[in-house]
Amino acid sequence: MKRRQFLIGLPLAVSACTAQEVWAPDDVIARAIHRGTGPKSLTLYTMKNTGSDNGAHSALMIDASQRVMFDPAGSWKQARMPERNDVLFGVTPELEQYYVSFHARVTYYVVGQQIEVSPEVAERALILALSNGPVAQANCTRATSRLIGQLPGFESIRQTWFPNKLSDDFAKLPGVTTREYREADADDKSIAAREIDAALRAGQ
Repeated sequence: MKRRQFLIGLPLAVSACTAQEVWAPDDVIARAIHRGTGPKSLTLYTMKNTGSDNGAHSALMIDASQRVMFDPAGSWKQARMPERNDVLFGVTPELEQYYVSFHARVTYYVVGQQIEVSPEVAERALILALSNGPVAQANCTRATSRLIGQLPGFESIRQTWFPNKLSDDFAKLPGVTTREYREADADDKSIAAREIDAALRAGQ
């Protein structure tokens, strides 16, 4: 099936905007941790409607001392990336691609905007994400923009409710690279979730 034909190095993802306490155990987190080998970076993910281009969700990939995804009020749940209050751990390149594919479908496409940062800035972003706590429904962009705006060198990022506004502000930062990911799968994300779960179990 076309959905599983991933593009290597395409760090894009997002999810639909719900708030609940989630706290994976220490041993589960420890086993899941994944550390990248390349430059430290941040990637802003924006999911957009294919018809109107209106943004529907924002999230932030943080490649620091470990790779995590700050996915406030996110909807993707599976066993390989344990969660603590909207922070997903163990974000390997493979799981990142599955995450992207879960959200890209006939009605929505995903935009990823990546920027390299110093190890200090990346670690600050990680600390802010871990200390943020669960995010209420429809507050995904507000939480993401607030986090980014607290980082050194990102003071121009204003807190906003609107995914496209955050994406536009992020695009003005020097050195940002932008990619799009599109798929033609059905709008029902539960189908993709079952397929991804089966693929992950088969690969264990």
